[in-house]
Amino acid sequence: MKIYQSEIVDGLEDALASNNTIAYCSQAETYDPSQEEIKVAKALENGNENQLDLFYLRSILVSTGWNKNDDVFDPSELYSARNTPEDKPFNFMHDEKDIIGHITGNAIVDFDGNELSEGAEIPEKFNILTTSVIYTAWSDREQKERMDKIVAEIEEGKWYVSMECLFPDFDYALIGDDGETRVIKRAEASAFLTKHLRAYGGTGKYQNYKVGRLLRNLAFSGKGLVSKPANPRSIILDGNEPFSESQASALDVSFIKENDMSDVLNQQIADLQKDLAEAKAANVSLQTELDSAKSAETEAAIAELTEKLAEAEAKVVELTEAVKHGEDKMAEKDEEVKAMKEDMVKKDEEMKAMKKKEAMMKRKAELLDLGLTEEAAASTVEDFADADDEVFGRVVATLQKTLPAPAVAEETTEEVVAEEVVAAEETLDEEVDSSEASEADLDTVEEPEAAIAEVVVEDEVEVLRAAASEWLGSVLKSHK
Repeated sequence: MKIYQSEIVDGLEDALASNNTIAYCSQAETYDPSQEEIKVAKALENGNENQLDLFYLRSILVSTGWNKNDDVFDPSELYSARNTPEDKPFNFMHDEKDIIGHITGNAIVDFDGNELSEGAEIPEKFNILTTSVIYTAWSDREQKERMDKIVAEIEEGKWYVSMECLFPDFDYALIGDDGETRVIKRAEASAFLTKHLRAYGGTGKYQNYKVGRLLRNLAFSGKGLVSKPANPRSIILDGNEPFSESQASALDVSFIKENDMSDVLNQQIADLQKDLAEAKAANVSLQTELDSAKSAETEAAIAELTEKLAEAEAKVVELTEAVKHGEDKMAEKDEEVKAMKEDMVKKDEEMKAMKKKEAMMKRKAELLDLGLTEEAAASTVEDFADADDEVFGRVVATLQKTLPAPAVAEETTEEVVAEEVVAAEETLDEEVDSSEASEADLDTVEEPEAAIAEVVVEDEVEVLRAAASEWLGSVLKSHK
């Protein structure tokens, strides 16, 4: 794993070098591959079912999402690693010299245990389930008795299966207070986030973000039968929070920390300015000594001090140029940060516009399904463009109640149209009365909340009036 300078400065070099594996443990479960209710058994294609010298096990290896240890398994990354456990050795207590069986297969299953077909679209939530066998026939009597005892204890639920997950790299997954998910690539500029990860002694928090370790290029290696996990944090934890990189924004580190990119430059400039001040002070001191030496007409002292003064003046020039170079570089970085922020704002606006367009298309499709014409549906969507989904849903519900049934073959008479108009007006009156009654009920709330509720109710009434009025106009127009 590559280790960056800021991680070395933070004292994490050894932790990163040694902490690139995760041991996950789950309860060892016995199973009979011939049972019909175990659907995944067939999918795992265990060609040696019901062998007398084999004892069959299965266990959930890992799940997608953000677990309670702040390790994040992206669905795409985990799906790519789904076949890596197969044919790996099954040992006793992670002792690679004590092999007691092997892994026979693996499958993708949902959280209800149902197998997901190979080649289908990668789901957002799934588990990797593995099967394995323990060798039960041994010519060594002590080994045979030992394995018989272990098998009996497995059936009593006393043993766990532990699988190690290898990862050569990771990035940073973030969840903001607004619930939005983001991903930042791990690099020199962003490596300061490593010390905030819980895996390396941090709190799992940075500013207003929850920070997790997004594992990359996963591979599952040897599997071990363990009596009890040595580290409780290695146990697979229930309740993983969903996290998918495809749904997250890819951000530059400057988006969450504007100043860190220039911290080093700031320190360098501060150091140079300090050296420059000291050099100037020394210059003044030397000049004073030189003046004193001249007055004493000490030629040797004058020559020595003149030489020192020249060196000091050269040092001042050098440091002045270095400070200017640092300040220019700082200004350049500021411009880069400004450009990146402007680009992020632009992308955010484009994303919002895209989401709004998709929402408008969905609303229009709902209105078309109700029987509105293309023009009426488009006009209604535009009229309610600023309404939230709850208000628009009420408009759709009102239209569902007031719109007539599909037209029959024979021509509708003016009397039928008049009856439909009366029925629509009665429905509108009922909705208005209901809204006004809701407004009266809100009088018992404290004054600030009542004022807000009154505005909401009035807006809802106006929405219902406008929707019904538009529909009445379209009905009358279609029967002219």
